[in-house]
Formats: sequence, C-alpha cells, structure tokens
Amino acid sequence: MITGAFMVPHPPLIIPEVGRGKERKIQDTIDAYHEVGIKIGQLKPETIILISPHQVMYADYFHISPGRQAEGDFKQFGAYEVKMEVSYDTDFVENLCRMAETSGLQAGILGERDKQLDHGTLVPLYFINKYWKEYDLVRVGLSGLSLTAHYELGQLIGETAKMLGKNVVIIASGDLSHRLKEDGPYGYHREGAEYDRCIMEAMGSGDFGKLLEFSEDICEKAGECGHRSFTIMAGALDSTKVEAKQISYEGPFGVGYGICTYNTCGQDLNRNFKDQYEEKERKRIFKLRQLEDEYVRLARHAVEEYVRSGKKIKALEGISWEMYGSRAGVFVSIKKEGSLRGCMGTICASRPSIADEIIENAVSAASRDPRFSPIKAEELDMLAISVDVLGDAEKIDSLDKLDVKRYGVIVTKGYKRGLLLPNLEGVDTVKEQIAIAKRKAGIGEHENVQLERFEVVRHY
Repeated sequence: MITGAFMVPHPPLIIPEVGRGKERKIQDTIDAYHEVGIKIGQLKPETIILISPHQVMYADYFHISPGRQAEGDFKQFGAYEVKMEVSYDTDFVENLCRMAETSGLQAGILGERDKQLDHGTLVPLYFINKYWKEYDLVRVGLSGLSLTAHYELGQLIGETAKMLGKNVVIIASGDLSHRLKEDGPYGYHREGAEYDRCIMEAMGSGDFGKLLEFSEDICEKAGECGHRSFTIMAGALDSTKVEAKQISYEGPFGVGYGICTYNTCGQDLNRNFKDQYEEKERKRIFKLRQLEDEYVRLARHAVEEYVRSGKKIKALEGISWEMYGSRAGVFVSIKKEGSLRGCMGTICASRPSIADEIIENAVSAASRDPRFSPIKAEELDMLAISVDVLGDAEKIDSLDKLDVKRYGVIVTKGYKRGLLLPNLEGVDTVKEQIAIAKRKAGIGEHENVQLERFEVVRHY
C-alpha cells in the first residue's frame, strides 16, 4: 500500500557539489528536503515510485524504465564525484504494465532512449539516500496525453501497490513556474506567479481535484514542469484520505520550488477526483450541445457516426442554403477537457459544399490528425467542437496588417505552406502567430515568407 507521498522540486543547484555555496539562497528548500528524507526514513518503503518530467517523454505513451538497475551522476552540472546506482522493482513494473495493458492505457517499458538517471530523479534520491537506502525504484515518465490520463496512470500505480501488498512511497518530482523573474533563466510571464499561487494552494491543502482544472494555456505560459507529475501522484492517492502539509515554497532564481508531504490515513471515497471532474465535464458539454448551431451539429454528427460505425454521413436534409449552396475552406477543431484533441481543415474549398467540407474535415479531425490517436467511442460525450469557415485569403506585405484576434495567417515558402487560425487561446501576439504557422509548415524561424491573412466565421 502507499504509505506516503511527496511533492518535491529538482534544481541541481541544491546539491552542494553543484551549487558550491549558491544553494544557500534556497536554504528553506534544502531544509524541507531533509525533512522529507527523514519522513521517508521513518516509513522505510520497500519501493519508491519516482515520477520525473525529465524521463523520456512521448506524445501518447507513458514510459516506465525497464531493466534491473540504472546509474546516474551530476557530471553535466560539473559535479563528477556525485554518483548513484539504483535497483529497479521489476515485479512492480511488470504488474503495472500488465494493468495498463488491461485497462487500455498506453504505458510500458518500450522506447528506452537513455538508461542514465535524469536529474529529476537524481536530486530527490540524493536527499532520500541520506536517510534510507533499502528500497527498489520504479521510474515513471510523463506523456502528452490528457491530465485525466496521467491521473489514471496514478490510479493503476495505487492498485498495483495494493495488489502486491508492498510498502510504497511516491515521489512527484517537478519544479513550478520557470517564469517568475525578468532576470531568471526563462524570463517573466505574469501567469508564472499566478500558477505557483494556485498550485501551492491546491497541493498544500490536498485538493487534488483542482489539478485537473488547470488550463493548458496557463500551464504553458507559466513554464511549469511538474504539473503532470503531481497529477499522477494524485491519481495514486485516489479515494484515499491524506494529511497534507506544505513545508516550503520559494523562487529566488525565477523558478518556483515547492515541497509538500502527504500521510495516508485510510479510505475516503469522496476523494475520487477524476470521476467528479469527468461528471462536471459531461454536464458542461451537454449544456454546450444545447446551444450548438447547425454547423457544429453537423460536425458532431459526422464525428459520432464515424467513430461508432466507421462510416461517413451524407449531408443531412433540412440544412441551410448557406451550407449546401456555398463553398469555402473549413477547419473543424475538437477539444477534450480544454485541450486540443484533433483539428483538420482546408485552406480553400475542396468539396461541393460547405456541408461536405465540414463532414470530411470532422472525420479527419477525429481520426487522421497525426498529432493524436483516433478518438474512441467512450470519449464522445466529453468533446467540445467548433467549426471555422474561412474567408478568402489576402496577400499582405506588413505585420501591421495582422491582428491575432481578427485574422488568421498563412505563411508560404516555396512549396511549404502553414496556416494558423485567429483568436486562439495562448496566442497573444502576431509574432507568436507567425512563428507557430512557420513551425507547422516546417519553415525555419528566421526564413522570410509570403504572408496572407484571412477572416473566419467561428461556429460553436
């Protein structure tokens, strides 16, 4: 069973041999780390599950380190003498992978790129090993999957610990915002301090349900690296009563470092945060569906029919002349839990009507977006859908003629062409808009491009 859990940061600077005196500027974090080490020494875990954002990461797969042992050191940070070796809990890994396969969650031991322990693992173990060494390790990475998928992986970790009857401790390794100060390593963004305030409030009180409600936009702008680690830990403590304690928080170098501890205190079925969150989302989507116009209703019907039967619908009777008698480029965007789940479209009309364009692109967004796996039937009641009908593209010769809220942009370099829609969450400047469009097209950041702008009519 899980006897304790810990949220910790991983600044290499905190290691004296790396910091060489600079670590004293985050003495509160060092003191808190020793308190964590002492608690773990008292718990005497047989297995430590360590979740690190600096493990290998895949878009649609959780990597769990394979093998019997691994080594690591701090030589990349100038401390060649600080090394460690760990033994992996192969029994736990095998059973966790089996549970993931049974549940349909994409997680396992495939895709190992670097056997060396990463610093997100090494920093916590440096302090833990001062107080307890008689453990085997399970090292878990993150993915580009949804926050609820991370929570589900945590649930499987909790179930595995319970099934094996082992004394297990979980370490969620992760720094908070990296954008707290102008002179910090990643600059300043106003969302940084707001993110840290909210995350420490949630984690310090043990209100893990709030983890699932953070938008992708604020996490990206804050430049955090631990949110998904914390969410996996929260899932491992699903339906478990915990005593939460915030030990420290500081960010003198422009990066937030927070440490919290969680003692487990039996069962609490009211702490089933993923179930509660998904029920709220279903109710929200149900309300949205009542307000959808005919463009979105058509797109949703196309998605649902294709996902359930593999068949494309034909344009429905009773649709407006505007949809049936006009042609235009169309983009269909699908979101799940506030994050993009699929988006495909056409810059210019390629079908006999807007209605046919919507059907084709809705099916493509649900099943052919190369960034995501195809949508499954069990996801359908969690999807928010929007349809953008594009106006004619107009060539422009100046950035002054762009507006991220009003105009989408098309960038062209030779045969490469990229498009970005207007008024997207997280895209606040024209420079950001063009940079993203270039990346989508595979055009270099500093290459000159032909610019075009267009307006859209967005349907929800």
